[in-house]
Formats: sequence, C-alpha cells, structure tokens
Amino acid sequence: MLTTFILTLVAAQAIFAAPSPRIYVPPDPPNVNISNPPTALGAECPGYAASNVKKTDSSLTADLTLAGPACNLFSTDLVDLKLSVEYQTNDRVHVKIYDAGLSVFQVQEEVLPRPPNNNAASSDAMLQFDLVEKPFSFTVKRKENNEILFNTSSRQLIFESQYVSLRTSLPTNPNLYGLGEHSDPFRLPTQNYQRVMFNAESPFIPTKSNLYGSHPVYFDHRGDKGTHGVFLLNSDPMNINISRTDAEGQYLEYNTIGGIIDLYFLAGKAPAQVSKQYADVVGYSPMYPYWTFGFHQCKYGYWDVNYVAEVVANYSTAGIPLEVMWTDIDHMDLRQDFTVDPERFPLQKMRELVQTLHSRDQRYVLIQDPGIHAVMNYSVFTRGLEQDVFLKNADGSTYLGVQWPGVVAWPDWLAPNTQSWWTGEIQRIFNPDTGVDIDGIWVDMNEASNFCHDTNCDPAKTAKDEGDPPPPAHAPRPNTGRPIPGFPADFQPTTNTSSIKARNSKPLSPRQAQNGTMKGLPNRDYLNFGYQVNSHRGPLSGFTIYLNNTNRDGTKQYDTHNFYGHMMSHTTQASMIARRPKVRPFVLTRSTFAGTGRKTTHWFGDNESSWEHYRTSIRQMLAFVSMHQMPLVGSDVCGFNKDASEFMCARWALLGAFQPFYRNHAEISSIPQEFYQWPKTIKAAKKAIDTRYKLLDYIYTALYYQTTAGTPIINPLFFLYPGDANTFGIQHQWFYGDALLISPVTTDASDIVTFYLPQDRFYDFWTYEQVDGMGANVTKTGLTEQDIPVHIRGGSIIPIRANSANTTKALRQQDFVVLVAPGADGKAKGRLYLDDGESIEQPNVSEISFNWDGKKFAADGSFGYVGASGESLTVKSVQILGQQQAGQLGTFDSATKSVTVEGPWKLAGAFGFEL
Repeated sequence: MLTTFILTLVAAQAIFAAPSPRIYVPPDPPNVNISNPPTALGAECPGYAASNVKKTDSSLTADLTLAGPACNLFSTDLVDLKLSVEYQTNDRVHVKIYDAGLSVFQVQEEVLPRPPNNNAASSDAMLQFDLVEKPFSFTVKRKENNEILFNTSSRQLIFESQYVSLRTSLPTNPNLYGLGEHSDPFRLPTQNYQRVMFNAESPFIPTKSNLYGSHPVYFDHRGDKGTHGVFLLNSDPMNINISRTDAEGQYLEYNTIGGIIDLYFLAGKAPAQVSKQYADVVGYSPMYPYWTFGFHQCKYGYWDVNYVAEVVANYSTAGIPLEVMWTDIDHMDLRQDFTVDPERFPLQKMRELVQTLHSRDQRYVLIQDPGIHAVMNYSVFTRGLEQDVFLKNADGSTYLGVQWPGVVAWPDWLAPNTQSWWTGEIQRIFNPDTGVDIDGIWVDMNEASNFCHDTNCDPAKTAKDEGDPPPPAHAPRPNTGRPIPGFPADFQPTTNTSSIKARNSKPLSPRQAQNGTMKGLPNRDYLNFGYQVNSHRGPLSGFTIYLNNTNRDGTKQYDTHNFYGHMMSHTTQASMIARRPKVRPFVLTRSTFAGTGRKTTHWFGDNESSWEHYRTSIRQMLAFVSMHQMPLVGSDVCGFNKDASEFMCARWALLGAFQPFYRNHAEISSIPQEFYQWPKTIKAAKKAIDTRYKLLDYIYTALYYQTTAGTPIINPLFFLYPGDANTFGIQHQWFYGDALLISPVTTDASDIVTFYLPQDRFYDFWTYEQVDGMGANVTKTGLTEQDIPVHIRGGSIIPIRANSANTTKALRQQDFVVLVAPGADGKAKGRLYLDDGESIEQPNVSEISFNWDGKKFAADGSFGYVGASGESLTVKSVQILGQQQAGQLGTFDSATKSVTVEGPWKLAGAFGFEL
C-alpha cells in the first residue's frame, strides 16, 4: 500500500511538474590572487604617529596623526584618528581606532549591542596591550607565557575614506578557524587564501567565496600555548587575506572599504572559553522550543495543499516520525508575502491542514522573503507605503528591484515604523483564529538577493524578461480519490497584477548632519571605488540592493548591507513574540551577521546533493556552533540542488540526525527525496530519528548550557583535546554535546571509514564495548547505510529516553535511562536540564547533576520542574558500562559488560545508590 501510494505521488509530479529554476546562477568568481595583494602597493604609506598617550589602570587613549605625506592609495587618507584601549574584563581587551571627527560609520547599537565595560585592572588581565608611538603599531600578548597574539608592526596602518588596512603577524602555519560564512576547510588555509565578507545569494555554496553571512571573528589555536579569539566589529565589505612571504612571514590582513578598526581580543585560554567570551560580546543564543530538535521536511515544489498533506501522510504510513512540515514559496499567491494561493492553498484548507497537524502534535512553518511586490492592488505594499517603511531613492521615490513576485520594494529595517508594519502583517495572515496558525517563520533571500544584475537594471523590464512571477506550473488537482491517512475525509483540493500607479515623489527629508554621527563619511562613491572586494557575484551592487541607497537613519547600504538579513530576522523574531508573547519564537534565516544567533537560527543555504556538500555540512556546523555562537544550525539534508541518490541520502539521514537542525529540503527541479522514497532511506531514517529522539533531552540540555554559559553543543575534537596536535585539522568528526563522538563515513559511496580516537577511554554507543583510544586512526569496514560510528567519551553520564516516539510531545512521556560511561579513573559525571520546552519564562526548572565515583551514583541539584500531564519525570534505570560484576544491587550483562540498577526514581529530589 505504501509503495503504491508513494509511486502514485511521484508519477503525479512527473505529469504536472514544469519546474523553473529557483536560483540565478552567478557569473564565475573573480580570479583572486593575493600572493602580491594590493596592500603591497601601500608599503610606502606613512602610517601614523601616536601622541597625547594617556593611561589609567584599565584604559589607554591616544591621538593618531598621519606621519607623513598622504599616499591616498585608493581614496583619501584621514589625517586625525583616535585610539581607545579598554581592559573590559580580565579576559577581554577592546581596541578601537576611529576618526577624530566621528563621521566614519560604526555599527549601530541596535544592530549589535555592545558588551559592558567592567573596567578591569590591567594588572589583573590575562592580556597586555603595548604600543609603539612612531611609527604607530601595537601588540597584544598573553601575559602568562609572553605569547604575542597580535602584532601590527610589519605593515603601516592605512586609514582612508574608502579603504582601511591593518595587518598582524602570525606564527608559521597557524591553526586558524572561523571567518564565516564559507564552505572551505574548517582549519583555514594559510597561503594565498582570502575570505571575503560580503553577504550574497550563493547557489551551490561555492568554495573560496563569500556566502550568505559575515562573521569576522577568528580563533587562533596554539596548542599548549592556548587559544585566543579576535573579533573585528565592522560590517563593511572586506577582504581578509591570510598568507606569508619570505620577507614578512605569516600574516593576516584586514582590507575593508569602510568602517573603523574595532577589535575585541578574547584571551581564552581553552577553546571553549573563547566561545564563551565571544558570546559575551555578540550575545548568547536564546532557548529554542523543544520541538525544533525534531525532524523537519520541506521541498520547493509542493504545489498545492493536498500535496503537502500527502507528504505528511506518507511519513506516517512509512512509520518515520515527522515533527515539522514546511512549505516554500509555493503557498503564496503569485509569490507575494503574507498571502496564500486561493486555488492551490485556499485559506480554509490551510487552516484545516494546520489544525490537523496540531491535533497530531506536529508543527508547521512557512517562508517569507524581504521583497514586497510593488503593485497598488496589494495591500501589504500599500500599507507599507502609508507607514513609510521602504528604502527610497534620492528623489524620495520608492527604490525598486526584482525578486520572486516581480518588481519589489525593500523594507528598511532601520526605519521607525518597519517593526510595527511587519508585525501587523504577520499577525494578520498568521492569526490563529482567522489565518494560518504557523509555529515558525523562515526568512529567505535576505542578503538581500535582487534579480537585477547591475545598476543599469530596469526592474519592470527585468521582471518581464525573466518571467517573474511565473504563472503556477500546476493546475489545481481535482479530488484524486486517494484517502490521505490521518486527515479529514474532505481534505481534497476543490491572479491579478497591476503596475504601480504614478504618484508624486518628493525629495527625502534632510538627514541628520553626517559629522559626529558615525553614520558614514559624506561624498563617497558608493558604486565605483578603488579597492576591489572580491565577491563571487561580481560588482557589489549587482544582484542586491544598490549600495548607494540611504537608510532612514541616514546610513548607507554601502556600510549596512551585511546586516540587512540580520535585521530582518531579528525584526521577525520580535514580531513572533508579539504574536505569541509567552511562547519561544522560532525564526530561521539564510543571511547572518555577527550576533544573529542572539535571536534566530540559520541553515547553510542552497547546497547540492553531492558527497562533497555532505562533508561540507560538517565543517560549516563546526564553525557556526563553536565559533559563531549559532547553536541551532544545519544543512539541507540530502542536498537542495540536483538529484539525490538513495545511498547518499541514507548516509545523510544518519549524519543529519547528529547535527542540531535536521531538515530534508530540495529544489523544485530535483527529484523527490523524502526519506520514504527509497528502502534504504526508510531504514536509515527510522534508526537515525529513533536515536536522535532518545538523545533529545541530552542535546536540549547542551543547548541550555550554550544559552547560559556559551558552552558549544557541538565540539570540534581540539576543543576537548586542545593539546593533541592530531586533532587540530580534523573536520569530519565532531562531539555531539561533550560526550558523543560522531565519525560518519565521508568517502563517496563507501562502506569504510577511518577516524581518529584520541588517547582516552571510549565506549561504542551501539554495543557498549569498551574501546581505549590510542591517539591514532581506526578503520571500520562493512558499514551499511544504517551504520554510523558513535562513541561515548569515558567519564560521561548521558540521560536518554528509554523509548523513542513519533512526536517530541509523545517522547516526553517516556521514562529516562541514565547511561554511565566511566573514564579510565572509574569516574563519570553528567547533567540534565528540564523545562516545559516552550515558554519564554520558565519559573520552575530542574538542573540535575549526575555523579559516579566508581561505587556510588548520586543525582542532585534543583528539581523545580514538575512536568505536564502525561509527562514522565521518572528514571527507569541506571546502566553502568565497563563493569566486571553486578555488585549487590545491579544485574550484570556479560555481553555488554554493564550493570543495570532498576529504579524507578522520580526526578523530584536527590537520589542515589551504592553498588
């Protein structure tokens, strides 16, 4: 029955589908060669001289003056600068170099609130700042071992109106990480390598290219000498070059076309401590709903509401748990935000769909894009005009571009009325009583992506030539006669445009004076400038909002482009809170900036169904979770573009189950790749989701500690073994939490994997066999599509659910089993966090610590959470691995060398036992 039903649905797609590409493939990336970077031309520039140096116990200030004739390399040298150094905490130093007139753009506080300055005593600080007055340079060193972490003396500072350059020397062959978003190696290359910070739509996530986000922070790991971080708070387009020369050695060099030098030095010394210190600067993640860790399904090309319901039913029939159903832009009326297609997704049926999902304890998420269709019969647009929320041209008319619905206007997220307008639109269409009662919002295309290729674009002509919006490819389907399991019996399926009316335009009202406002130097050329930032999409105003657009607060897109999507996602998050003030919001965004994780989540964009992108998803996860403080991230499982294969998709189902965000998603022209499509993926998905759900409280607990202490829920191996040089370059293994080592097959179409086991005690997660790592590679063969090596790190205690379930709500009704995996010293510890999984305010929570000292097991801590009706707060049993005999209380299993002590114990107070 299942096979027949699924094959019928696939056949239907083949009949009806006439897909058009969703993405615009960019031109070939520029041929970047930085072996002789442009800044080599500035070697003769005079630099600056420091004067009027003033020191206190916790700060230093100085004036910086151009030290000779201006070289005006790419624009005009600024003569007078200021230096400010703050020992903000014992582990953080803030160094800021800015223009004396305070005209150069600085990132607004509303975009990234600054951390407090605690005025730490420099004598107590872990780091030490020193300067040379003429020619000006500075160093930052770790006082504990006199390790120089940052040294600018090899090249003079250049600070021009449209070009700023600063170089630091590095050790030979450094271990550098971060500088996202990219699809390159996790440990960054160190010769002729360039990271471009310019957010852009990036089909197929090309390598050596800028992608959807800008996170100018790097971690420098020096083994036993410690790990430190450097964050440049600058949103302007930039190239960051990492290379070496015989004369100057290894270096990292910032080259930006605007903004200031605003550096935060994070002392570490352990890698995870740097993560925490970075969170102190850019903000901690919020807690997300418990259900977001469930399995999600989406595809661009579910062309009517009936199709969406059939997918949900197929998962149910196949016995594969599905927590969240998503719908792409298919649901919109001619791709217009805040609408539903009246024929294919009629509101009544959408409401019925969501009500059915909610009755089954499942969830629903819809997409929204920033481009608002600019036609006068579209009320979302006209209300936006009335509230003055759109970006404008210099003459006061609405700035127009092209996106999915055709000619569009772009919200100005810095305008005073945009938040209330956006919230109103969300509340109108997603009203639980009259609209589509969604559980989360997905914001896409927000780099922002513009189908206008360049600044010569005629939006109306471009939209017409490229067919935006295209007419729906599929006619509404009549009643197919097929029942959809789990849905009401009547659940079966039973466009106007106009041009913008002429309107009077008026010049923009006078802006606040530029001088002293930190909103950007006046009289810059925003479209043509001397220094080239090497975006893979070509000129910076191509395929996006033109950089000469002025935001409502007087700043320019030239300076603020990189946080356009960041502001959209944060605005959407605030709207979702306004819609449901007591419930944790869920917002997924494609475009990100430093601090985006303070409110929203991210997926890695439009990858492809390939083994390389299967591997890439691991590298991207490692960087985003452990270094960019975005814990709930993941890739499109099985790939977005191109056609997935059965074996690869089965492998990806297992890999994705051990990543934070777990969603299968494909492009409209791709073949269906839902897990129920193939026998191998059905088996793999059942095992993957079963295991993921049993471990959900373990990883939810890890999320809690990332939100409160900055401790990553995903750990690169060197985070836990910082002194083991063999771990520094490992990029295809990771720790899920701090206890489970994941080592997936990463060779194309292979059943073999070679992975590294540090010198430590481990246990095979599947068999409980004790394995002592020797600090060497281990090879496993004969791994089927249902196999993924997972090892428990010795010294860990893991709370798991005794059984899985079809939904996360049902999962919470299952008892706990506590798994104890002693280390080589015979001891272990772990923890469990419990709350209701959904409320923003959690007055009653449990934070439970587990401890095993070799003989005694103890659980203590706080036990405030009492649970909902039907929810289990019972520990069924405690299982202790690596044992040789039962003791007085337990039952010994010779096959697994484990002892099980049966409960039950209620998680309402401390308990324990002694073997």
